Amino acid sequence: MGRVLQLAVLTVFLALLAYQLPDLGNKLGIFEEAVPIEPGNCHLIKGIEYGSEDINILPGGLALISSGLKYPMLPNFAPDQPGKIFLVDLNNPTLKAVELRIARGFDVESFNPHGLSTYIEEDGTVLVFVVNHPQMTSTVELFKFEEEQLSLIHLKTIRHELLYNVNDIVALSSESFYATNDHYFFNDFLKLIEFFTVLSWGNVIYYSALEVKEVATGYGFPNGIAISLDGKYIFLAETAAFKIHVMEIKSNYMLTPVKSLNVGIGLDNLEVDPKTGDVWTGACLSAWKMFLNNPENPTGSEVIKIENILSKDVRMTQVYLNNGSVLQGASVATVYKNKLLIGTIFHKALHCELVSS
Repeated sequence: MGRVLQLAVLTVFLALLAYQLPDLGNKLGIFEEAVPIEPGNCHLIKGIEYGSEDINILPGGLALISSGLKYPMLPNFAPDQPGKIFLVDLNNPTLKAVELRIARGFDVESFNPHGLSTYIEEDGTVLVFVVNHPQMTSTVELFKFEEEQLSLIHLKTIRHELLYNVNDIVALSSESFYATNDHYFFNDFLKLIEFFTVLSWGNVIYYSALEVKEVATGYGFPNGIAISLDGKYIFLAETAAFKIHVMEIKSNYMLTPVKSLNVGIGLDNLEVDPKTGDVWTGACLSAWKMFLNNPENPTGSEVIKIENILSKDVRMTQVYLNNGSVLQGASVATVYKNKLLIGTIFHKALHCELVSS
């Protein structure tokens, strides 16, 4: 970027920053103080040290976890190691992560996994869609999960000009999905401007073998995405605005806004309880602390459960809260039976026993 252009952009950034100052402290979490909340006994999951950015649980209790995300401006505790997909069997009394082997010529060294989603075919075949950022580009990798071999077979790589900076994904079939683009810019400096000034240029893309199109737009850092149990609605996390958007899926796969909920924090990924339809989300307690990455003053973690999201009687509950002493930078929360799993952008992973109220 030329010097004159940089100066012009900086001037605009400072002007927008001044406009945002009344709300900037809240956005960055500068003044956040965490009074710890635990829903029950909580323990770190063995084997996960470098992030658990997204988690998807299969019906039988096997959890697939993406780990090792390298992303501009975010901490990374293993910069020289490729990303991994871990498996955790939630039916075991002691939870331990096992790395899945990736077969069939996939470039493991450049693997940089982000959001993931699974789709189960009629014959029981489990397909795993993984957002990947090799050399900081964006692709979607399609794998077949082989449980007995503890492996992933790479089926294909999906690229498209509309999938320019994908964050999260939700599979609709073996060949279609919705995906969020969280940044419009590719330059790191411009990305900072986009995030902190809440430029609403992010979007949602529908991808299939027959068509690829933008189906919703105008969001500041659209992030996690999930689908309702009845398959009629999409839930979208708008991180910069602290909101969850509920959108109806039309027959042409376009998304129509239904309502928005202010969650009060920069939420990340979304997961839907397969029994109740409740929406779970993880959040980094302080974006400011995460960007500074001071080991003596780490960012914390928060988990929120949203009940009855499709009704007028919505209920939001703060389920977990930690100042970073145990878990830093939560990104996802999901449940299986009485277990709550909490993943992080760059840190560890936690499971808690949920106590019935």
